[in-house]
Amino acid sequence: MSAETTFDVAATPVSLDEVQDRFAAWWDGLGIDDARLRFALETALAEVAANIVEHTTRADQATGRRYTVRLESTDRALTAELTDNGLPVDIDLSAVTMADVEQESGRGLALAIAALDRLEHRHEHGHNVWTLVCER
Repeated sequence: MSAETTFDVAATPVSLDEVQDRFAAWWDGLGIDDARLRFALETALAEVAANIVEHTTRADQATGRRYTVRLESTDRALTAELTDNGLPVDIDLSAVTMADVEQESGRGLALAIAALDRLEHRHEHGHNVWTLVCER
């Protein structure tokens, strides 16, 4: 059985609340009673969305920075895919490490990687695409 929802938001700090609210509504509709899975996917989703809001840039600011969130649940996995209209991100996810305790930032992707079974990034058709997967 598959349950999917997709929504588009502006890449602004206010969107982070909307992403969490819409994730909660989607999750509640699934009827899955697994707090570990919810926490893992929700944490990673929040961290990647926050990185999009904080770090994406556009060459053409007239169109505005936006991102789409697609959430999908199947019998095998829970997936979140975030697609932003920003310039290509140059990142090697295999080189991501946790920031030192003294640093105020730099933990988001490390937390997402730790929470998920798979985190992928690619740039295609002018968009950064982040795929977050928790196996069931």
